[in-house]
Amino acid sequence: MLQETNDIIRIWPDIKRIFSVAHSKAEYDRQVSFLDSLLDEIGEDEGHPLASLVETVGSLVETYETAHLPEHEGAPADILNCLMQEHGVRQGDLPEIGSQGVVSEILSGKRRLNTRQVKALGKRFGVSPVVFI
Repeated sequence: MLQETNDIIRIWPDIKRIFSVAHSKAEYDRQVSFLDSLLDEIGEDEGHPLASLVETVGSLVETYETAHLPEHEGAPADILNCLMQEHGVRQGDLPEIGSQGVVSEILSGKRRLNTRQVKALGKRFGVSPVVFI
């Protein structure tokens, strides 16, 4: 355990920006950007070696969001529906995730959001992609 502690002490200055709870919007935005890049890297591969890193960074992002952003709970389709209502967006207004038919299938639970769509929705609504996972 002492060696692990020494290893962390040595590398902490290089990684603390990523693995610390965000206390400002700028820190939060940096973590969300990093999370987006991780999602780009691993795609749909839940067995990817970086999958646990996505969970860790996602938890840190969620900590900030819980304290500072409106709460969105429920299934991804419910969250999408809620955000659409909050922003006055209709199914046809979301070309970044697909046709109106695709959006309808997602909202009805017939289709799941993929990584690209999750990222696009996060950017569209100004929320972390984690809310859709």
